[in-house]
Amino acid sequence: MLVLQPARKRQPPSQGRIGLAIAGGGPIGGMYELGALRALDVAIEGLDLTRLEVYVGVSSGAFLAAGLANRLDTAEMCRIFISGDSDEVKFHPQMFLRPAFMEYVRRASAVPRLAFDWWKDLLTDPTGSHLSELVGRFGGAIPTGLFDNRGIETFLRKVFTMRGRSNDFRELAAKLYVVAVDLDSGEAVRFGSPGWDDVSISRAVQASSALPGLYPPVDIGGHHFVDGALRRTMHASTVLDHGIDLMLGVNPFVPFNAKTAGRPPEGMNMISEGGLPVVLSQTFRTLLQSRMRVGLEKYAELYPDVDQVVFEPNEDDGEMFFTNVFSYSSRQRVCEHAFRSTLNDLRRRRAELAPVLARHGLTLRAEILDDPGVSIMDGLGTPARPTEATARLRRALDDVDLLVRERQPGRGRRTGARRR
Repeated sequence: MLVLQPARKRQPPSQGRIGLAIAGGGPIGGMYELGALRALDVAIEGLDLTRLEVYVGVSSGAFLAAGLANRLDTAEMCRIFISGDSDEVKFHPQMFLRPAFMEYVRRASAVPRLAFDWWKDLLTDPTGSHLSELVGRFGGAIPTGLFDNRGIETFLRKVFTMRGRSNDFRELAAKLYVVAVDLDSGEAVRFGSPGWDDVSISRAVQASSALPGLYPPVDIGGHHFVDGALRRTMHASTVLDHGIDLMLGVNPFVPFNAKTAGRPPEGMNMISEGGLPVVLSQTFRTLLQSRMRVGLEKYAELYPDVDQVVFEPNEDDGEMFFTNVFSYSSRQRVCEHAFRSTLNDLRRRRAELAPVLARHGLTLRAEILDDPGVSIMDGLGTPARPTEATARLRRALDDVDLLVRERQPGRGRRTGARRR
């Protein structure tokens, strides 16, 4: 589903300043976002997702935003996460599902002291130690996360310290913000902003994706951080505050409309028949999307000269709703599904979308939109294997080429110009 909010007031000539906001959504949400971004990459002429003005990522979206800001394009990310053909790193889902043994041991070590204190209180005041108090006392012994998220930081640190990339917010050509929530204050923190830009990008992404219950909070400078989606779904205002002309957004979580969907899953006529997990999923998605829609309506008032285009699944998309959000084995199927769904949205809304994109020097590629057989795997192939020095030289030459083109007479600043 494509949410289009054209600018409400007459715009000055666009400078081609494009921002990207990517919401969270767990592993499968991240794969949906990758498929959607790949579709935009191949279907919109003039758009280079690695050359935008500003990026913001939340939770799983932070992986993608940080990669794009580091000029890791969608093709290479598909090779890393989908086909496994990347010559840089090998993605192993197991690294994100290792039990948090250190957290288990740390919490278990507190049990003897808690038990001693409870028995002492029971002996001195038998009427005061009820079952409810017992639960409260021993709650501190329950681990805060099932899995160890240190593998996330290790994986990303390797990716962002090779081939001329950087793990330092301050060294990037574009602005990148990774949002997490300070567990002790409940406030959102934008890593990459002044005061927080000295934190490594890999560490910031680890913090932003620390979903409570799944991963332990991440300690950074004495602050404990968890998933950034707890405060807002997409944090689009972070992008809009940068004076951009066009905002692109991707949100993978929407509630499922069982009334408009086609055939429901076998044995299920209503959402409630799916049991507690399905009910909680529907509730969570409804809260996230309603919060995002309210935000977009507010942004239309606060930023009336900015075009806003957000991509998300359709409300009858059972493929996204009923796929286990932590099922890494489904990542290629979901990525392909998102790719085709996004192309369908572009095709159906091209009459409305084309004039909006044209204001920013972008055009829809009819040969892609009208090809029923196009696949996310098309054009990936196996890239050449440059050395570290060659990769750095290529990036430097790319920077020079862009600078020369921007200084040509009659050309404005085009951060979205596609490289050939």
